[in-house]
Amino acid sequence: MRFDILTLFPQMVESVLESSIIGRAREGGIITVCTHDIRDYTLDKHKKTDDTPYGGGKGMLMSTQPICDCFDAVCKNLPDGKKKVIYASPRGRIFNHEVAKELSEYDNLIILCGHYEGVDERVIEEIVDEEISIGDYVLTGGEIPACIIVDAVSRLIDGVLSDKECYEKESVASGLLEYPQYTKPRVFRGREVPEVLLSGHHENIEKWRHEKSLEITKQRRPDLYERYVAQNPPIVKKKKK
Repeated sequence: MRFDILTLFPQMVESVLESSIIGRAREGGIITVCTHDIRDYTLDKHKKTDDTPYGGGKGMLMSTQPICDCFDAVCKNLPDGKKKVIYASPRGRIFNHEVAKELSEYDNLIILCGHYEGVDERVIEEIVDEEISIGDYVLTGGEIPACIIVDAVSRLIDGVLSDKECYEKESVASGLLEYPQYTKPRVFRGREVPEVLLSGHHENIEKWRHEKSLEITKQRRPDLYERYVAQNPPIVKKKKK
């Protein structure tokens, strides 16, 4: 899978996506991440990429020309495949695991990172397929949302993680929040690892983990809990007459 990120700060994106699991996936050729500096495409001799908004108001707005020219240049070099153009925006669809799964079906995602007061609306009309928000808050730019989208989607690509179970049983992905986990030492500052995890009885361990997931989800995310229960009603055994 290929990601192309249009940004004013490519070094900010690279500093996040060149490391850890995503960095290794890039090195292994499982995913490709290309950053494109929008400033390289401006026709302004001072490398200006923004201007004052029509109608007045505080702040600056990113201009159409450098963004659209950058986009056109990127598209010329894209391999054939299913692609989607995303603009990271607070007014977009909320990003979650289901959206990440949906996006992982594409061959190429192009992500536009806004800055200042955003971008000229004609950019969105011209090139953007969908606006996506990572939450109900405002950031200084779209680079962090772009990195989050790349990270979450990449985890779902075969070969990025060692096993599908690494993401299928994670918090939210399974429909529930994750159960508590422990590693050595067995006792730390008087706190002991639950005995069931030391028993070696896999059925009991899975049962304990599921019960803990239900308990934690009900306490912390009742919305997720109610949805999970609705989709997974308990099996009631019929009594023998």
